[in-house]
Amino acid sequence: MIQQLALQSLGTGVGVFIGVLIGLGMRKRKGKTDGLLAGSVFVTASAAAGLAMIVMMAMKYFTG
Repeated sequence: MIQQLALQSLGTGVGVFIGVLIGLGMRKRKGKTDGLLAGSVFVTASAAAGLAMIVMMAMKYFTG
């Protein structure tokens, strides 16, 4: 059940990861590093993608 929800939500997680990675990468190059987890764009993008996947999994579970 959880594996199926994770596979269905994978696209959301990947999309958010790539979007946040690009956005924060450009922001860090300009010298604005506030708001990054552990000072890392990769860690912040991974956390955002994980959170997006969890939210999408919950939405699919409760509405489907």
